[in-house]
Amino acid sequence: MNRNTLATVRKFKDADNNYLWQPSYVAGQPSTLLGYPVVEVPDMPNVAANAIPVLFGDFMRTYLIVDRIGTRVLRDPFTNKPYVQFYTTKRVGGGLLNPEPMKGLRVATS
Repeated sequence: MNRNTLATVRKFKDADNNYLWQPSYVAGQPSTLLGYPVVEVPDMPNVAANAIPVLFGDFMRTYLIVDRIGTRVLRDPFTNKPYVQFYTTKRVGGGLLNPEPMKGLRVATS
């Protein structure tokens, strides 16, 4: 969820008037919502009709990141004399592995 959605969710309370959001007081530990860690993602949409502003689930089982070992370096002494230029490339990819562990919260139209 993004920052605006997070601001809305932080105000949610249960039947006993306790906040569902629990901030983290330990560096490096995420805040929690109903005991589950929350990660802020700026690219998620705001709360709006037919939007999916919240994803809930296990990202480790849903999405696979492939990081090829090694970096290629190409030395170019000719293009920018008297300097030497270096071109580097690294191959990284990713994709959907299994959609079942992840669910999106769709906001209904009003």
